Amino acid sequence: MTHALPRDLHCPRIATRANGLELSRIVAGMWRMVEWNMTVEQRVALIEQCVAMGVTSFDHADIYGNYGVEGLFGEALRAQPSLRDRIQLVSKCGIKLLSNKRPEHTIQHYDTTASHIVTSAEESLRQLHTDRLDLLLIHRPDPLMDFDEVAEAFTRLKQAGKVLHVGVSNFSRHQFEALNRRVELATNQVEFSPLHVAPMFDETFDGLQDLGIAPMIWSPLAGGRLFTSNEANAENLRLVVKEIADRLCQPFASVIFAWIMQLPSHPIPLTGSGRVEAIAVAVAGTSFKLSRTDWFAILRAARGHEVA
Repeated sequence: MTHALPRDLHCPRIATRANGLELSRIVAGMWRMVEWNMTVEQRVALIEQCVAMGVTSFDHADIYGNYGVEGLFGEALRAQPSLRDRIQLVSKCGIKLLSNKRPEHTIQHYDTTASHIVTSAEESLRQLHTDRLDLLLIHRPDPLMDFDEVAEAFTRLKQAGKVLHVGVSNFSRHQFEALNRRVELATNQVEFSPLHVAPMFDETFDGLQDLGIAPMIWSPLAGGRLFTSNEANAENLRLVVKEIADRLCQPFASVIFAWIMQLPSHPIPLTGSGRVEAIAVAVAGTSFKLSRTDWFAILRAARGHEVA
């Protein structure tokens, strides 16, 4: 059963921490943009359609699309410069991919040295055709990461006005808190979905809620596995979510986004689609709340067992 989306759909906004960065409640993830094979005009249209429904935040990383996505997005901003002041640009750095675009890389590795963070941020600015990033994240924790050095690089970029807010991605609670003591972090972007619930139980979300900081969520639909996986858990989960979605007359994916956003740490999910309709389904998840019973029914199905 398919359900029509409300016509007056508009995405609300949320501050990731008190008096901090404001993002749209749903963030448009751009990591697959190379695969979408869009013309510049189609990319401009996608951004404009997102902004029209209140999705004003766009997530990038320097490595996305083999170092290609930021340049594609930047072409759209060059074609329609008025868009820049209406959107928030998020990017990440700290991973060096083996790539024909970076022949000097001889092994895939992390680099969180101050020089690499600053150089990466400046390259992202060039590619995105902008003078500032609203948010820059360290993409992955690095075993050779020096918290003081990362904080120094972040501080330098902020003082120069090149980066307005800083944060991390895929950090443990302890790693987040160690860096947050040295420089104010806006968020921790982590993987979370009904098929990956670890952050709910490994202190990631608890620690952020305690600090009043909203996490960002990548892969909220488990990279599509929620729809396709043959695992027994996933099949049962689909049945449970479908029953709730049909009863509430909401799209299946909207129920998942609502389920995620109901957590008290106020998670901010990313989409991964170039289809405006799929982004609208995510936005619809901001318009309703699940009953506690339905919320726990999804958790039970996701984990395959009752809460003890």
